[in-house]
Amino acid sequence: MKATLILENGMTFTGESIGSTADRICEMVFNTSMVGYQEILTDPSYAGQGIVMSYPLIGNYGVNSEDNESSRPWGEAFVVRHLSRRGSNFRCEGDLDDYLKEHGITGIQGVDTRAITRILRSQGTMNGMITCAEHFSIQDLLEPIRAYRVQGTVERVSREEVQVYPSIPRQKLRVALLDFGVKENMIRCLQERGCEVTVFPAHTTAVEILSGKFDGVMLSNGPGDPADNVAIIAEIKELYASGIPIFAVCLGHQLMALATGAETRKMRFGHRGANHPVKDLDAGRVFITSQNHGYVVTAESVKPEVAQVSHINVNEGSVEGLRYTNGNVYTVQFHPEASPGPKDTEYLFDRFVRRMEGGAW
Repeated sequence: MKATLILENGMTFTGESIGSTADRICEMVFNTSMVGYQEILTDPSYAGQGIVMSYPLIGNYGVNSEDNESSRPWGEAFVVRHLSRRGSNFRCEGDLDDYLKEHGITGIQGVDTRAITRILRSQGTMNGMITCAEHFSIQDLLEPIRAYRVQGTVERVSREEVQVYPSIPRQKLRVALLDFGVKENMIRCLQERGCEVTVFPAHTTAVEILSGKFDGVMLSNGPGDPADNVAIIAEIKELYASGIPIFAVCLGHQLMALATGAETRKMRFGHRGANHPVKDLDAGRVFITSQNHGYVVTAESVKPEVAQVSHINVNEGSVEGLRYTNGNVYTVQFHPEASPGPKDTEYLFDRFVRRMEGGAW
């Protein structure tokens, strides 16, 4: 079946429908990863967004039940150059097209995803629509496409009830994790280090968390504009003031910055992929990181008496991490729980454990 991608700048791309045939309007973003499409689709940080995969062949190893980063996929739409019709891998349990259909994700293949990526890079992230309609008026569709805004997504992706995950080795510590759209591997990274992890819904109060006498707090990744989460930011202020050790990633990193007086801004096209070089200024080393974010903390807004920049993006110098001067808070923009290659940034979880045990970051 024919499908058409319409961007808010009026450009159109015609291809073949994959997944659901329902019309879908969302914010179109691109990801430069060669693999990991199932982890990308199930990352809650993609709620409200359509994903353009710049690598030309997607779906070649199928899907399986082990690679999900959450209970369901959150990407709204999926755009690929070529969708492999058969997965070839010993862990394969099904093909990607059936997976997209099962979860109602609208998709399109047979379009030049690298050309679309170049448009999003040069003109900035923009909204788009995928439709299978044979006849439509682009001018009539541009108004609703341009009016779309990603909002209310943290509430949508966060769990509704508290869940406890036992430590995998002998329990040493208890961690409270605020779920703004947490990925499963973030929880596992803590469990594997002897932490019992209690995961709380996004709007849990600081009083409730602090009353649990936890050894530390983790603020997870998640979708949307961080500045929209006014009530959550107010609770994070209280957690910050309590002096409890806090480690925050991605959206959590941005929310902590906002809670302590810094500012965030929307990036032109964001960082989404598994090959972003980040320099740890303390260690003097560069790491290849996995990233997925469209907003960034502005360096000039970070008060030196509150925090110091600990990590920067090698490509363009943006803030990738903050070390807070109170000694109890450390935050990073990238995903240390992801595995773009060797698990070399998981050392940040070790730092968090060491701090909860009374050591230094």
